[in-house]
Amino acid sequence: MSDVGFDGKVAIITGAGGGLGRQHALLMASRGALIVVNDLGGSVDGTGSNKGAADLIVDEIRAAGGEAVADTNSVATTEGGAAIVKTAIDAFGKIDIVINNAGILRDKAFHNMGPDLIDPVLDVHLRGAFNVTQPAWIHMREQGYGRIISTSSAAGIFGNFGQANYGAAKMGLVGFTRVLAVEGAKYNIKANAIAPLALTRMTESLLGALGNKLDPGLISPLVTYLASEQCEPSGRLFSVGGGRVAEVFLGETQGYHHANLSPEDVRDNWDTITSREGYAVPANLSEETAMFLPFLA
Repeated sequence: MSDVGFDGKVAIITGAGGGLGRQHALLMASRGALIVVNDLGGSVDGTGSNKGAADLIVDEIRAAGGEAVADTNSVATTEGGAAIVKTAIDAFGKIDIVINNAGILRDKAFHNMGPDLIDPVLDVHLRGAFNVTQPAWIHMREQGYGRIISTSSAAGIFGNFGQANYGAAKMGLVGFTRVLAVEGAKYNIKANAIAPLALTRMTESLLGALGNKLDPGLISPLVTYLASEQCEPSGRLFSVGGGRVAEVFLGETQGYHHANLSPEDVRDNWDTITSREGYAVPANLSEETAMFLPFLA
C-alpha cells in the first residue's frame, strides 16, 4: 500500500502557531498538503495576540519545501471562522481538511467558575469548531470530499478537577464529531476526534517528568492518517500519546426492562442495569434506538 500523502489537498489547522498544531502542519506539509496555518498568537488563557506566530511556522514549512499561508483570525467568532476558510479558498482554491486544534485554558474549581472563565473556553474550543467547520463544510459537500479532525481531551471524556468549562467543551466536540460523521457519510466527508496526551505549553506544568516521554510530534501521525484520503473510520474517538494509539468508545449495557417500571424496580435490578456482559457499541442514534426494540415487541 502507498504511503499516506496528500497530493495537494488543502488543510486548515487552527492553533498551528505552536504545540500540536505546529507538529501537524509540519508533518502534513512534508507529505504534500497545502497548509493554512491559523493562529491568533495569544497566551495559554487566550489573552493577547502575536501576529508573527503563524508566520514563523509558514516560514518553517516553506524552508522545508512545502506550501503554506498564515492566518491570524480568531476561531471564537463566526466572522473569524468564515475569514479563515476564505484564506484557504483565496490562497489555494479549495478546502479539503479542517483540524480543530485551537485551545485555551482557564481552570478553576467549579464553585468559583464565573462567565469570564466559562464563555471564552466554550467560544474557542466548541464554538470555534462550529465557526471554522461550518463554512468549510459547504465546500466539502459540493466537492464530495472532506476530512475533519477535532481535538477532544481526556479531561472531558473521563473528567478532571477544575476543568468543568474545558471538559464540557471537549466532550461537546465528541457529539459534534458523531453528528458530522452521520451527515457527511454520503458526501465522503469523514469526521473523527482525538484525545491527545503530549507535552505542550498547556500541559507542561501538569506532566512533570512524564512529559519527557510525551513528544507532541507523536500525536501527528494519527492526525495525518485521519486527515488523509486513506482514512476509513468516521465518527470515532482515539486516545493518543507517547507513541500509543487506542480507540475510546461509548458502550451500552443490555439493561433491564419492565413494562410498568417503578423506582423500586430500578433499585432492585441495579446489577442487571449496569452489567457490562454483552454490551453494545452503537454507531449512531438508530443503532442505539434499536437496542430498545426486543424489549418493546
